[in-house]
Amino acid sequence: MSGNGGLRVGIFVFDGAEELDVVGPFEVLSVWADHSGLRPTVSTFSWDGGGVRLARGLRIVPSHSADDVGPLHLLVYPGGIGTRELIEQPSHLDWLRAIRKQTAVVAGVCTGALPLAAAGILAGRVATTHHHSFDEMVQLDPSIMIDTEARFVDDGDVITSAGVAAGIDMALHLVSRLETPAVAQAVRRVIQYEGAAEPWFGGTPGPGGTIGHEST
Repeated sequence: MSGNGGLRVGIFVFDGAEELDVVGPFEVLSVWADHSGLRPTVSTFSWDGGGVRLARGLRIVPSHSADDVGPLHLLVYPGGIGTRELIEQPSHLDWLRAIRKQTAVVAGVCTGALPLAAAGILAGRVATTHHHSFDEMVQLDPSIMIDTEARFVDDGDVITSAGVAAGIDMALHLVSRLETPAVAQAVRRVIQYEGAAEPWFGGTPGPGGTIGHEST
């Protein structure tokens, strides 16, 4: 996945995104960039490149718009109350389907899985989301097999996490998967995150995915 320019990671931000859904994975993946031989770059982007107001009032000025963020190896899609508006926008769901075809791995944090479900990206897959939103996910796509116990589910090219702080576990797993478990543990020590425990930070594999040492 690395290519000549290193791995490219984009975190989509929008009005009403949950703060920790954004900054938890951003912290993990940015610290990873400081310790990785893969030279990943981690940036935030909004639909039009403008600043956004997150669910609890934190304002973020992203680095890019959806048009200029460029090709990504990993897309992180956070959750939050703002997802409810996005799942009602056909143009946004069309964009999600298009970027899914161009992106090696898509990771939905918490209710960030709901737009993925609305776009058909989770059809027939094992997935998870915030425990308060299991029924909503089923309504969006009854073919999704929800894992109600996992902190995150790795289904190969699509990964979903449970609520809020579980996005940190998922991000550490992504570091483990994309590079090595040792690097993921180094990142965990830097950020002093004690919630993640081996094996593989509490995740489960879907039918199309693996947990552990394999790289994508």
